[in-house]
Amino acid sequence: MKKFILIFYIGISVNAGKAFGAEAGMPQLNPEYWLSQVFWLILIFTALYLVIWKLFLPRITNNIENRRLRIVNDLNDAQKLKERAGKKLQEYEKIIKNSKNEAKKIFEDGYKNLKNELNNKKKIFDKDFNKELEALDKEIVNLKRSSISNINKISIEVVSEIVKLTIGKEFNMSSVSAAVQDVSKKKIEKYL
Repeated sequence: MKKFILIFYIGISVNAGKAFGAEAGMPQLNPEYWLSQVFWLILIFTALYLVIWKLFLPRITNNIENRRLRIVNDLNDAQKLKERAGKKLQEYEKIIKNSKNEAKKIFEDGYKNLKNELNNKKKIFDKDFNKELEALDKEIVNLKRSSISNINKISIEVVSEIVKLTIGKEFNMSSVSAAVQDVSKKKIEKYL
């Protein structure tokens, strides 16, 4: 290549006057120089063609091919990433769905357990409450019965004092007691 450039410069310098057509006006229009012009035209364009064909075109073709391969690889990688992202999205949706179902199941189980526990405690409470209520009823009945004897004693004392104050004379305690007992037996059935 260096030899070609050297020969080209020598050829130009030897024929510099004729090549530039300095003596007769425009050499492009002068038929005397057409042959040299055609020669140089063919030589320059052939050299230019060879340089482009051998130096630049392989590099450009190589770059274009590399770009095409890179684009194809990038598109393939993007497709693979898209597929992986789709799989990950499906896994994510599956995990969310399973989590929701699991949370729903835990909530339902907890609700059932709580409901059962509340029902059991309510039954125990009702049972204990009824026992306490029965015990209170018995205690009230016992209290009524025991209070009747106390009421009778108090009534005997009050009646004897009233009789003593109204009549001025004291009665026999056994007769007052018998009268109070008789009245209380008749009236006591209403309160028991």
